Amino acid sequence: MIFLEYPKCSTCKKAKAWLDDNNAEYTDRNIKEENPDVGELREWYQRSGLPLKKFFNTSGMLYREMNLKERLPEMSEDEMLSLLASDGMLVKRPLVIGDDFVLVGFKLQEWESKLL
Repeated sequence: MIFLEYPKCSTCKKAKAWLDDNNAEYTDRNIKEENPDVGELREWYQRSGLPLKKFFNTSGMLYREMNLKERLPEMSEDEMLSLLASDGMLVKRPLVIGDDFVLVGFKLQEWESKLL
C-alpha cells in the first residue's frame, strides 16, 4: 500500500499516526517531492469510482490562486489529470493506494472499513 502525504499537513500527520497505531504496512511518499504522474492519477481515479474533482485539494492556496473552482467544470478529464500531475499541492491528501482500493482524504469510517 502506498501512503501519499505532505509531511507538514496536519490531516496527513493524523492519518499516518492512525496507520502506525493500527500496524498498517505502507510505503510513504511525499506528494510534493514525488508527485504522481498522469498515468498513476488516471489509474487511481478510475479505480476509485470517485469523480475526478474529488482528487483536487480544494482548500489549498494553489487551488484558490488558480481559480480552479470556476475553471474545473470547463476542463476535460485529460486537462484535469495534467494539472494534478503538474504540482502535488493540487492533489487532495492523504491518498492511500491499495491493491483493491483508493482512499482520498482521511475519513475514519472509510479507512476502518478498508484497512482493518
